[in-house]
Amino acid sequence: MALHLSLFLLLIFYRLSAGWHVSVQTGGSISFPCSYDLNHINHVKYWCKGLGWDVCSYVVRTDHPKSSGKNSISDDINKRIFTVTMTGLEPEDSENYRCVVEINGGPDIRIQWFYLSVTPGTPELYVDHQEVTGVEGGSVTVRCYYSNTGDMKWCRMGGDCVSGFSGTLNGTSVTLKRTSDANNRKALTVTMSGLKMENTDWYWCRVGELEMPVHITVSQQTATQRSSKMTSTTQDPTTQQPSASPTAEPVQTDNTSQGAEGNMEEVHQRPIDVKVLLISLGMLVVVTAGILVAWKMWRKHKDNKAENQPIITSADRFPDNDDVTYSTVVLKRKTQQKLQTKSAEPDDNVVYSSLALQVTTQHRAAAAQQLLTERRPWLSP
Repeated sequence: MALHLSLFLLLIFYRLSAGWHVSVQTGGSISFPCSYDLNHINHVKYWCKGLGWDVCSYVVRTDHPKSSGKNSISDDINKRIFTVTMTGLEPEDSENYRCVVEINGGPDIRIQWFYLSVTPGTPELYVDHQEVTGVEGGSVTVRCYYSNTGDMKWCRMGGDCVSGFSGTLNGTSVTLKRTSDANNRKALTVTMSGLKMENTDWYWCRVGELEMPVHITVSQQTATQRSSKMTSTTQDPTTQQPSASPTAEPVQTDNTSQGAEGNMEEVHQRPIDVKVLLISLGMLVVVTAGILVAWKMWRKHKDNKAENQPIITSADRFPDNDDVTYSTVVLKRKTQQKLQTKSAEPDDNVVYSSLALQVTTQHRAAAAQQLLTERRPWLSP
C-alpha cells in the first residue's frame, strides 16, 4: 500500500515538475521544440519517454533513422533546435517526455521536460495550426482556444513574454485579445505586427499551467507578392477542415487570420486606386483652401491700403512755391471778364424802366450820329 502511494505521489510530482503541459485530442499530432547549447551542435539528441533515467526509454534519436513509426526528429544546427513530431496520438501516449543531449563519457543533459495529455474530448488548450508563416513587414494572427483558467501569456522560446493587452518581442508589436466565436469557444487572439526576419522562432501560448508551442516563419516578400501588394489584389481565403487538435501543417497568415472553425478569413485591404484617389482629392482640397485664404488676404490688404491712402487736394497738386511769380494782369483780366459777363446777364429780380431804356437808346443814337458827322462832313445837311 505504501509503495503504491509512493508511486502515485511520484507520478504527480513528475507531472507537476514537467516544464510544459500540453493537451492534444485523440488522433491528433503535436510538435515539441528543444533548444540546446552551442557546444552540443555535434552531439546526438534524442526523445525519451518515462519518469526517470532508469525508465526513460528511447522514442527517436538523431543518429538513427529520423523517423520511428509515428514519431520523427529533426535537428537544425543553425538555430540549435531539434524538433520532435508525434502523430496519430492515442490515450496511452499520455506521459512525461524529455529532450536529451547525449554526452559521451558523462551523464546526458536533460534539456526540457514535457507532460503530454491525450484526451478523447476537446483539449483544454489548443491551436488550429502549429506552423504559421508570414512575410517581412506583415503580420500573423494565432488563436489559442482554451477552457481552463489562469494567466495568459505569449512567450518566445527562451525569451521574454507578453501579458496583459500589448507589448513587444524583439522590436515586434504584439497584442493579446480575449475573444469567443459562434460556438462559444473562448480564445486568446495573438497578433504580431511589423514582422522581421529574426522573428522566425518557436513561441508558446500559455493559459494557466497549460502551454502550446507555435512556430512562426517569416520570409522575405517575393516579386509576385510585392506586385500583388501594389495592385492591392487580396488573396482568397484557404479553406481548412475544422480541427480540434493542433497540426503541423503550415498556413499562410500574413493577409489572413485563423477563423473560428479553423477556416482562414480574409483581411481585406483597401484597393490602391482608392487610396490614390482619396489622397488626390485631399491634396486638391488643401490647395483650393490655400488659394482661397491667399486671395482673401490679398483683398484685405488691398482694401486696407486704399483706406490708408491720403486724399490729394488742389492744394497738394499746386503747392505754394516761393520761386514762382504769378501774373496779376491775367488775374485782373479774368476778373473783369467775369464782372462784364455777370453784368450783361439780366437779373430777374430787377425791374427795368422802359423810359430809361428809351432815353438811353436815343443818347446812343445821337452820339453815333455826331461821331459819323465828324468823320464824314459831307454827310451833314
